[in-house]
Amino acid sequence: MTEILVLYYSRHGNTAEMARLISHGVEEIAGVTANLRTVPPVSATCEAVEDDIPASGPPYAELDDLAHSDGLILGSPTHYGNMASSLKYFLDQTTPLWFSGALAGKPAGVFTSTSSLHGGQETTLISMMLPLLHHGMIISGLPYSEPELLKTKTGGTPYGPSHVAGTDSNQPISEDEKNLCRALGKRIATIATKLSK
Repeated sequence: MTEILVLYYSRHGNTAEMARLISHGVEEIAGVTANLRTVPPVSATCEAVEDDIPASGPPYAELDDLAHSDGLILGSPTHYGNMASSLKYFLDQTTPLWFSGALAGKPAGVFTSTSSLHGGQETTLISMMLPLLHHGMIISGLPYSEPELLKTKTGGTPYGPSHVAGTDSNQPISEDEKNLCRALGKRIATIATKLSK
């Protein structure tokens, strides 16, 4: 069975909902399963330690989740045009995987949620691509054969799915955004299947 890791950080639930939609897209491809994982928040208090198991949602990711996956889809809310520090902190701990080349040659994609339409969606997506390129992963975005890219009035980029959550983070994910999330899941799952042959 081919396994795609859908790894994300979410503060208000929008990125988490996108991750679920992407996972559904992954599992539309026969013989592929999605492994949904998150990362804990980074605490400003040095003594604070997060529980090993989150109070709700999927388990926290471990390096083995990355090493044993056949592909990766990475998601984060936009923080000043960049990925959230919690996700960056987790990625900064992947040096052993870099030394071993455990991620090299595997397909990867990225997704994000922002407060506003021009809130740094594309720069955030690119910021998540950079460490994946250093790991030697094969980055895939969304082609313009996905019709939502040409008609969306909300989120959606060729770099990966995005969602415009609004300043109160309460805007629902639009149909175009949902379709693009599922499309990325299917795309990475399809590429991983082809690469494993």
